[in-house]
Amino acid sequence: MSGRYGDRPAELGDTISWTGQTRGMQPLAVHHVSVNVTDVDAALAFYTDVLGGTVRGDRPDFGISGAWIDMGASQLHLIEAAPPPALGQHFALRVADLDAAVAELRARDVPVGDPSPVGPGLQTFVVDPAGNTVELYQLVDVAGTGTAP
Repeated sequence: MSGRYGDRPAELGDTISWTGQTRGMQPLAVHHVSVNVTDVDAALAFYTDVLGGTVRGDRPDFGISGAWIDMGASQLHLIEAAPPPALGQHFALRVADLDAAVAELRARDVPVGDPSPVGPGLQTFVVDPAGNTVELYQLVDVAGTGTAP
């Protein structure tokens, strides 16, 4: 049975995805990610001086120390609090040239692994001063075409 949006079941009705998501709830992008850090100043230095973010000046006073940082099209929100145990959770920053990023990090004595293939791209990981894992990702092959956007 063909539904309104192609070959999906008609019983899904007016949805835009196989998950049953409605038109009102349509994610466009990740706006921000929040991470807990034990030392906001050290984290700020890492995410701006080392990873290239830009501090935002529009963070309200929430009564706790923290910072907002532009990381490309998304934001990173730092919250001064104990980070949770590292159990695989992480967020990824997309970079234009992962080999160049790795070389730059190593020149600054930042521990970073070798890039490895994953899906249509390459990835590696770094750890911030509070112990949060950050993936660095480069898209290298769009849908098997051999080109990156």
